[in-house]
Amino acid sequence: MKQQTDITRSSGNVFADLGFDDAEAQLMAMRTDLMIELEKTIARRGLTQAAAGKLLGVSQARVSDLIRRKAERFSLDMLVTFAARLGRPTRLTLGRAPRRP
Repeated sequence: MKQQTDITRSSGNVFADLGFDDAEAQLMAMRTDLMIELEKTIARRGLTQAAAGKLLGVSQARVSDLIRRKAERFSLDMLVTFAARLGRPTRLTLGRAPRRP
């Protein structure tokens, strides 16, 4: 007996697909995207977590949280500040939200 698998097209935002309201889903996606870019910048520069912490003005443990993508522990403001301290100014672009199916 075959089971039928339903496939739902992604909205482009995994958090929206998981059922978060649009505003929360957008904020979570922005924080996650920024955290990934910060992690890449730290790695590209070959910084240790301790060295990154000194640049960012936080402890090594906070950098560890960042690298492990503990998004709930960082505000968007804090992540934007980290990006600036790493020489990666952040810019916000507004656009139309995709339509939900």
